[in-house]
Amino acid sequence: MKSSDYQSITETEGKRKKIIYVDDVNYSLMSVKIRLGKYFDIFPAESSFKLFEFLENIRPDLILLDVNMPDVDGYETIKSLKADERFADIPVIFLTGNSDRESVVKGLSLGAADYVIKPFSTPKLIQTIENELYPYKPQNDTQEDEAVNKPAVLVVDDVASMLRAIQYALRDRYKVFVLSKSADVIDFLKTKNPDLILLDYMMPALDGFDLIPIIKALPEHKETPIIIITTEGTQEHVNKAISLGASDFIVKPFKPNELNSKVARHIRISNELRRLREENEKLYG
Repeated sequence: MKSSDYQSITETEGKRKKIIYVDDVNYSLMSVKIRLGKYFDIFPAESSFKLFEFLENIRPDLILLDVNMPDVDGYETIKSLKADERFADIPVIFLTGNSDRESVVKGLSLGAADYVIKPFSTPKLIQTIENELYPYKPQNDTQEDEAVNKPAVLVVDDVASMLRAIQYALRDRYKVFVLSKSADVIDFLKTKNPDLILLDYMMPALDGFDLIPIIKALPEHKETPIIIITTEGTQEHVNKAISLGASDFIVKPFKPNELNSKVARHIRISNELRRLREENEKLYG
């Protein structure tokens, strides 16, 4: 599809959204302005400092942000944005050449709404932007998921950016289900049987430590491995998690390879223990 053939929601509705694009390369700034200017009002900013100057006078609908910039990079910039209540709710999409998984997960975990790799196609970037500007509830894809022979992982975390980061890190090897409210966990487990559960430690209402004994009390989930996600890696913290029935823990910010490795190991151990129990039942009744 040629970019000239693409008809965006913005163009169709006749409503212009404001986007600030931050990049220290002038060519990139002008390229994005030319390619997206038909659909959005683009404000090029050559640095993080210029972005915050714009924000004093412009309330953008979205920010496009490069990662690799001198002085203040994209990661530090999004931290500043999310720490300021005036700007924290403005969606940020990283537009960068950093294509490795660890960079993507880091960006998402810091609060980015999405991550687009350069070089990009204009329709792809527009679609990513409009998915954020005009969100919709996706169709139920349970049947499609069930057709894919992947282990299932449930992730429970009240921080949306962390859910996106974990989902991205695991999506190639697992069916990933996400919940943002700990109170929804039990209802979910009545209809689904994940191979492993990832629980955030700090959550309102019920935290990860509160949930472990509740989950373990369910007969069908007594042996389901649980990994606690925590910002505290102290021995006392770890001992408490293990004593309650957790199989392992992982400390934020996590590395995608470490997360995948721990998830794979505990699913493998759980499957092997299940196999041995089934063999013993056949042998000894």
